[in-house]
Amino acid sequence: MDLTLRVNGQIHSLNVSPERTLLDVLREELGLVGAREGCGVGMCGACTVLINDQPLSSCLLLAVQAQETEVTTIEGLASPEGLHPVQQAFIDHAAFQCAYCTPGFILAAVALLKQQPQPDEEAIRAYLAGN
Repeated sequence: MDLTLRVNGQIHSLNVSPERTLLDVLREELGLVGAREGCGVGMCGACTVLINDQPLSSCLLLAVQAQETEVTTIEGLASPEGLHPVQQAFIDHAAFQCAYCTPGFILAAVALLKQQPQPDEEAIRAYLAGN
């Protein structure tokens, strides 16, 4: 089926099978490999992307469900001026382990800060519990 996705501010016209997940289309069709499949059931957060600024598991979304939305991946977070402040904070504070889940953590943190610019520790823990 024909599909138009807006990803990281760019429009992509694709022809994909209706059962393809957004994760698969991002990785295989668009070459955006920052989102990764960990558990495949939406529990680990490794496949997190922002859909209209909300963190969602791209392994659970069909690509067609992302039509008429704005999809932001870790690759689209930085600007020509440099890294997003949350990305830079992860680097500055050595917040990487193996880095497999780091993009999901960063995107979830960005979404939280858009909703609550000054979250307390409890809010941060609750919001990041899906990662």
